[in-house]
Order: sequence, then C-alpha cells, then structure tokens
Amino acid sequence: MKKTKRILALIGAILLLLLYVVAFAATVLDHTSDMRYWKAAVAATIIIPVLIWAYSFVYRLLKGSDKDSDDVNKNKADASDKNDSLHK
Repeated sequence: MKKTKRILALIGAILLLLLYVVAFAATVLDHTSDMRYWKAAVAATIIIPVLIWAYSFVYRLLKGSDKDSDDVNKNKADASDKNDSLHK
C-alpha cells in the first residue's frame, strides 16, 4: 500500500509539473488576446489538486483510514491483554 501511494504521489507531482510547463508554453506561444490556453492550464493547476484532495478525503471518510483502524485494533488488543492479566 505504501509503495502504491508513493507511485501515485510521484505521478501527481509529474502531472502538476507538466501543467506548469504547459501554462508557461501557453503564455509564450499563445498570441491571442484572450489567452484561453493559459487560463485553462492555470485553472487545472488549481482545480486538479483540490479534486484529488477532496476525493481522498471522502474515500477516507467512507472507508476509514488504515492508520485509524490499525490504532483501534492495537488498542483493542492491548485492552484484552490487560483484562486477561487482571483475571489471572
């Protein structure tokens, strides 16, 4: 799971970098007055990371994060160990 997250983070970083390169190229190469390609690249640079964060946030809310479930399972195991030692 950790390796998958790293790969996805690297892909996301590369995509964001490409968006900045496209925005720069659009600024230099687009000689129209409205500069719609530059505006689209800048909007995508802002919107895409926000959407990724929102999707991951909703996913964690619906599924429950692995870290939280590991902590809960560890606490349950610790509590049962304490109860077992008290009853002996």
